[in-house]
Amino acid sequence: MNALHTLDADGASAGRPVQFPSLPAPAGRSEIAVERLPFTVRVVRHEQQLRKAVAIRQRAYGRHLPVLGELLKEPEVNDRDPGCAVLLAESRLDGEPLGTLRIQTNRHRPLALESSVDLPEWLAERSLAEATRLGVAEGRIGRMVKTMLFKAFYQYCLAAEIEWMVIGARSPLDRMYQALLFQDVFPGQGYLPLKHAGNLPHRILAFELETAEARWRAARHPLLDLFVHTSHPDIERSSRLPAFGPNSLQHGALAALAA
Repeated sequence: MNALHTLDADGASAGRPVQFPSLPAPAGRSEIAVERLPFTVRVVRHEQQLRKAVAIRQRAYGRHLPVLGELLKEPEVNDRDPGCAVLLAESRLDGEPLGTLRIQTNRHRPLALESSVDLPEWLAERSLAEATRLGVAEGRIGRMVKTMLFKAFYQYCLAAEIEWMVIGARSPLDRMYQALLFQDVFPGQGYLPLKHAGNLPHRILAFELETAEARWRAARHPLLDLFVHTSHPDIERSSRLPAFGPNSLQHGALAALAA
């Protein structure tokens, strides 16, 4: 059960559309602004960090999907897979876990959703990354964390030279990704059951990295400034990504780069 869900810590958001914060329309500027966050976003690379990620994940799913919540009390096999990276958002004030997201690339094995669907030819031979196990704290801070986790996912894929981001999203969360300019992988087929998500119906969506900035600019997307023209030093990036090397919990060597 790895499909992407966005839940508040109490699971309350599962029944309503999820919105990114509204921002002023981009003005086409090229300078980079620097903005500090009240939390950090880092790739998990030791057991204590993983346990924090598991804790916020379990809380996020527990109330809305109690059976799944029970299964998420412990780390999953994929958390330690060399083809995966777990992101963790932590409060800068007290280290409290605020959000988490797991990224899997297809450099080591097929994506989890490929156990349920055969990807079309235009994706089959591409470098791909799938986001799963997204959960955030409740309230306003959770909405900010969710946005920054997505930015971290986007930057991770750019640094890793990933060509397409792919996700499975349940209704109404699919509308959030559609607003980000994700496209249907299977137009006209609606929602498809995914084995790794308890056979619940999901819409399969994809996002091309190479054309992302140009498409956001053409659409005057409200997140262009935040994703492209703003540096967030509290989001950690790496030029040596654990998804392509030894297990990140044991051997990951990250360099903090300007976001």
